[in-house]
Amino acid sequence: MITTDALNAALPHVLAAPKDNTPVTMLCFRPATGERDFRDHLRLTRAEGIPGERWLTRPWMRLPDGSPHPAIQVSILPKRVLDLVWTDHSVPHPGDPIIADLDTSLANLPTGSLIRVGTAVLRVSGEFNDACVKWKVRYGKDAKDWITAPGHPELRLRGILCSVEEDGDVHLGDLIVKL
Repeated sequence: MITTDALNAALPHVLAAPKDNTPVTMLCFRPATGERDFRDHLRLTRAEGIPGERWLTRPWMRLPDGSPHPAIQVSILPKRVLDLVWTDHSVPHPGDPIIADLDTSLANLPTGSLIRVGTAVLRVSGEFNDACVKWKVRYGKDAKDWITAPGHPELRLRGILCSVEEDGDVHLGDLIVKL
């Protein structure tokens, strides 16, 4: 597992990621807890997030009426962070549906920002992706603590959470473009 020193040494590289117009490098569909299906295409919808995924039936965040919170429909993880932590491919992929070499910091993508991913439009949520306990178990305490270290939350090293604003499709290689 990666150490804090190695993560901190890599931070300048992580922060040098493109700010816009960057291709999707990986798509991951999660049909059930712990399952990962890497695909060339995902459908994104306002009503279901990613149809067939667990957001609709088992979200970790709900609205007061009990329905799934739209702010967490889709997550985007920076590829440079994934490359740092996911070195043992016998350990499950983090499960983020979209991976891209993208600067996901608050400075680059403020809360409420709209981004086009393929033909879908997403809105960047204000919900902080703090790296759940599964992240810590899979990638180590140092990887978890690095996400929330002083000065790091606004860097959004664990990526961004988004709601689907316009239904659409995303394919490998499609660009993520700030609107």
